[in-house]
Amino acid sequence: MLQSMTGYGKAEGSYLNKNITIEIRALNSKQSDINLKLPSALKEKEIELRKRVGEYLGRGKISGLVLYEVTGQDQAATLNQAVIKNYIKQIKRISDDQRINFDSRLLQTALQMPEAFEKEEEELRQEEWNVVWQTMEEALQEVIRFREQEGQAIENDFRGRIEALRNFLQQIDPHDKARVERIREKLQEKLKAYRNNFEVDQNRFEQELVYYLEKLDITEEKVRLENHFSYFLELLSQQEPVGKKLNFLTQEIGREINTIGSKSNDYEMQRLVVQMKDELEKIREQVMNVL
Repeated sequence: MLQSMTGYGKAEGSYLNKNITIEIRALNSKQSDINLKLPSALKEKEIELRKRVGEYLGRGKISGLVLYEVTGQDQAATLNQAVIKNYIKQIKRISDDQRINFDSRLLQTALQMPEAFEKEEEELRQEEWNVVWQTMEEALQEVIRFREQEGQAIENDFRGRIEALRNFLQQIDPHDKARVERIREKLQEKLKAYRNNFEVDQNRFEQELVYYLEKLDITEEKVRLENHFSYFLELLSQQEPVGKKLNFLTQEIGREINTIGSKSNDYEMQRLVVQMKDELEKIREQVMNVL
C-alpha cells in the first residue's frame, strides 16, 4: 500500500509513579532525518531508539518527544553540603566587605544557588525500558496508520491523473496523423514552385521527405509513454516503499512529453502537451511526499 511521508502519532503509558507520553511527527524528506527529545533517564537509549524509529518509518524528517510526568512521591533531593558551605563563605565575605547585614539570609540565599541540591540519577530498569518502547511502538503504529490513510488519498489522485494523461495522449493521435499529411502536402507545393527554375530528382526528394517525416514521428514516444503509465500504476500496488521509483518515473514521463512537444509542429498537439505537463507537475508535487 502506498504511504505518505507525513504522519502523526501519540501514545501514553505508565511505570510506577511516572506517566509517559510520546509524540511522533513525520514530514517528507529525501533522507531519514530523526530528532528525538528524551528525558535524562533515556539518554543511554537514544541511539537504539533512533535506530528502531528509522526501521519503522524509513525516510522522512521525523521528530519525537518523550515526556515523563511524576505522579507520586519523587525521590528526595539531598543537599550538596560542600557547595552550600562554599556559597555561604563567599556571600559572607562579600557582605562583610560591603558592610551589609546579610547573616540572617545567608543560608536561604545559598540554597537558591545552582547545584545546591543534588539528586542521584536512577538507573533505567529493564521493566521501565519495556514500557517506554511499548508506548513508542504504539505511537509509531499511529504514524503508520496516518501515513496509509494519506497514501490512499494520494494513490487515488495518481490513478486519476494517469488516466487523464492517457486521454490526452489518445487525443494527440488524430492530430498527429493529420499533421504528417499536411506537412507532406506543404512540401510538395513548395517543390512545384521550384521546379520551373531547378531540376529536382524525384527519388531523392522522396528519400529526403521520408527522412524529414521520420524525424517528426512520435510513435516511439507514445509507446514509451504508455509503458511508463502502466508501470506507474503497477508500482502503486506494491507493498514496499516506491517513492524514489515514482520520482524517477515521472522524470522519464516528462522527457517523453517534452520530446512530443518539440516534434509536434502543430497548435492542437502543443495545446495537449501543455495540459499533459500540467497534470504531470501535479503528480510530481505529490510524489515528493510518497515514502
